Amino acid sequence: MIGNKRILAVCPARGGSKGIPRKNLKPFRGVPLVATVGRIVAKIPEIDRAVVSTDDDEIARVAEGSGLAAPFRRPETLSGDRIGDLEVLTNALEEMEAIDGFRYDIVLMLQPTSPLRRVEHVRDTLAMLERGDFDAVWTVTETDSKEHPLKQLRVDRDSGRMDYYDAEGGRIIARQQLTPVYHRNGVAYAISRSCLLDQKNIKGANTGALVIPGHMVSIDTLWDLELAEYIAEREGPGASKRG
Repeated sequence: MIGNKRILAVCPARGGSKGIPRKNLKPFRGVPLVATVGRIVAKIPEIDRAVVSTDDDEIARVAEGSGLAAPFRRPETLSGDRIGDLEVLTNALEEMEAIDGFRYDIVLMLQPTSPLRRVEHVRDTLAMLERGDFDAVWTVTETDSKEHPLKQLRVDRDSGRMDYYDAEGGRIIARQQLTPVYHRNGVAYAISRSCLLDQKNIKGANTGALVIPGHMVSIDTLWDLELAEYIAEREGPGASKRG
């Protein structure tokens, strides 16, 4: 609990994946990605319940072995690659409230594809949600200026003609002219129950951002996985075991 509010942690991990087949079972420094979430959760006493939302029995077994519970299976209707986080988290919340017989006030989404997360990232996200009275808090990372929206281009595939994605990009001479922008890094999403069920959104009307510096990798490809392992190795021998 935090501030007398019960916290349900949900690890969304479906069996299908187009980028990397069986992605959520791929090892990161010898640990299946889904199991990295269980290792983190074990170090965060504020979390009252931690479950995996999956349609896959093997993923469920691996998740349970890491300390996550798997008391339900995600229905097939919520297992496609075009299903949003809102539907998955709402289903998990409703299932767990029915199973446990009480209400959860905060849903904490911990995606298995962010293995560089640390305990302090998650705890700081929860604390910010409670302290700031936000509807939700997402972790974000500042986007490299080379990938700033005003430096992006569009290319017509038929003619090969190129133009700025945003016309304002033509006025940018130096990176110092760019206002910093941020992208979600997938490390943690803390969302209030009312945000999910009443606003029907994971980003409510009043959402805060916890900025995490450095390189945070969200795993979509094998290159992402290799990059994350490289970053972890550079951080030192205990990097994968740190919160």
